Order: sequence, then C-alpha cells, then structure tokens
Amino acid sequence: MHIPKLCDRPTAPWTSYGRCWRSDRQTSFSLLLTIALTTLLIPSPSLAQTRSIPSPSSAPLQLDLLTKPKDYVITANTIDPERLTVPSLWWAQQNSEKKLLDNWIAYPASGKEPARVDLIVNQQIWSLLEYIERYDFVNRLGSAARNFGYNVRVFNYQKEPLATYTCNFSTSPALCSIQTTVKNKIGLQRSLQ
Repeated sequence: MHIPKLCDRPTAPWTSYGRCWRSDRQTSFSLLLTIALTTLLIPSPSLAQTRSIPSPSSAPLQLDLLTKPKDYVITANTIDPERLTVPSLWWAQQNSEKKLLDNWIAYPASGKEPARVDLIVNQQIWSLLEYIERYDFVNRLGSAARNFGYNVRVFNYQKEPLATYTCNFSTSPALCSIQTTVKNKIGLQRSLQ
C-alpha cells in the first residue's frame, strides 16, 4: 500500500505541483498575515518614544543675559563660590573642537518649561564641521546637560537656531531626541531629526 507524502513530487514533467504550491502559498499567507497583525497591534517602541519627547522650547534666545545676567541664569562666566555651578559645562567647553562652544545661558525650570541651556557656538567653526561632527557635539553636550536635568538648544550669535537636544525626564531612562538645522548651498534651512 502506497501512502502519499504531504507534498508528493510529480514524476512526469506535465504533472502539476498543485498540492505543494497551495500548501506553501497558504503557509506564506498565514505568516504574512501574522506579521502584519503583530505590527499593527503592538505599538512600535520608536513611535511611542518619539511621541513622548516634548518639542524644543520656543522661547527666544536672550543674548543680553551674557553681559547682564539675572540671578536665575547661569552663564560660562558664572562662578558659585560655595558649590559646583549646575549645569557644569566648563569641561565640555575646554574640550570642544577648536573652541566651538563660546558661551551658554542656563535657565532653571519654570512653571511653563523644563530647565534648558542655550549654547552659543562660533559660527565660523560650526559651518566647517561635517554633519556627523555637529551631531557628535550636540550629543556630547546634550548628554552632559541631561545629567543635570537640562534640555539643550544650540545657536550662533545671530540668534539662528542650529540644533536641539530635548528630553522627556519623566521617563527612566530619559528619552531624548536630537534635531539639527542644515543650510543648503543657497542658504535655505531645513530641519533634520
């Protein structure tokens, strides 16, 4: 007695592979359907994380605070004789590429906004950096500021926004996002995330 296999291989060239082909097609369809439903029903961590990171602050850069600081802000020239000044970005400033970081203004958290640091960079040096070097700079200083609970915005002295490092500090670990602005050769800006 002959017991056929699940997918018998036909012996004649004109014989169809019908049963085997349908079986593979049904299996492929089932697998594809399972993957599609799983993708739709289980939220993607990257989408969930992106949605929970707040937008960067839209407050204007206040360069006058560099020369006339108020009690609540900290700049590169602020020294606290009693304790470490927070955020402490002096080490990062000393180690920045070719003195890229010129100054900063740190604002404490308010009822409206989380704490933030506005970095002011040397535009000539910034424009010479490749995208990856700019990203690395923002990431390193953003990470240093994040350790003190601050978001970061990067500007030049013309008050043009160049990059941001924004975090959601209510999650553990903090979820952060870097956005940069790139000028093309004709001077138009576009934002990269």
